[in-house]
Amino acid sequence: MQLVHEKQLPEPKAGEVRIKVLKTGANFTDVMIRKGKYPDVKQKLPFSPGYDMVGIVDKCGEGATKFQPGRRVADMTIIGAYSEYICLPEQNLTLVPDEVDSSDALSLILSYMTAWQMLHRVAKVQTGQTILVHGAAGAVGVALLQLGILQNLKMYGTASSAKHDLVYAHGATPIDYKNEDFVEIIKKQNGGIDAVFDPIGGSNFKRSFKTLNPGGKLVAFGFYNSVIGKGGNVPIDFLKLKLWNVLPDKRSTSFYSIGGWRKKHPEWFSEDLQKLFELLSEGKINPVISQHFPLEKAAEVHQKIERAELKGKVIFGVA
Repeated sequence: MQLVHEKQLPEPKAGEVRIKVLKTGANFTDVMIRKGKYPDVKQKLPFSPGYDMVGIVDKCGEGATKFQPGRRVADMTIIGAYSEYICLPEQNLTLVPDEVDSSDALSLILSYMTAWQMLHRVAKVQTGQTILVHGAAGAVGVALLQLGILQNLKMYGTASSAKHDLVYAHGATPIDYKNEDFVEIIKKQNGGIDAVFDPIGGSNFKRSFKTLNPGGKLVAFGFYNSVIGKGGNVPIDFLKLKLWNVLPDKRSTSFYSIGGWRKKHPEWFSEDLQKLFELLSEGKINPVISQHFPLEKAAEVHQKIERAELKGKVIFGVA
């Protein structure tokens, strides 16, 4: 990735607003898109990554009247947010409450939205049930644990031993995925799980499926092993997930992609984001932000993400 200096600012088209970007995220999803391995996005090079952003409305295009210049807004852009200025359809934007910090607001757009919709709209986890979260010290993992506490869930979380304090602090039993067998630990301690949230892929999907109680659900939301070259094949993984749904004990699988879900149910995105803003304002969730980096460090940060060196949300401060 290279930093490019444009000679002119982009101009908003009819129904669009130009936004001065304040914060954008450094997400594993961005890595997948950059490598051409994200199911919903096939983007020709060159392009600017950037899945989520918070910024200030700078200029309104013709017919764009919903947000006045100076208002702070948020959106899931999919690509393009690694920029100082970006033009977006005003209908996609959500107003950020005045009392909400921009970095905290950014954390909700991808990580907490993914966690919220997987818990409530896909797995439909009920109060008091038991879940397993893979990558529990990551941005989505921490979001799942914090939302799980609100439902009084019993939780297990896989993470490297260095990140166990973070997992434990968020109410989950940590499991060292490098040196412990999570399948055996769960079967011994709990018997089975009601829902598993797995961004790893490959053979991990099969092992996660083994931990499920009858009627339990595996929610797959990534292919980490495939992307970094540690095994797994995205098309084959998809096929396996579908085939497991025909087993007689009513264990089931779903693949969650936030971009796909937004296209299918666009009204849910703003509705769910507003709910998350409420929880944030009430102090019921507290985003764990790993580090802030300048946008010039994007290539270096992507390397760190691929090596799983960062925990929590990683943010580029653009302005």
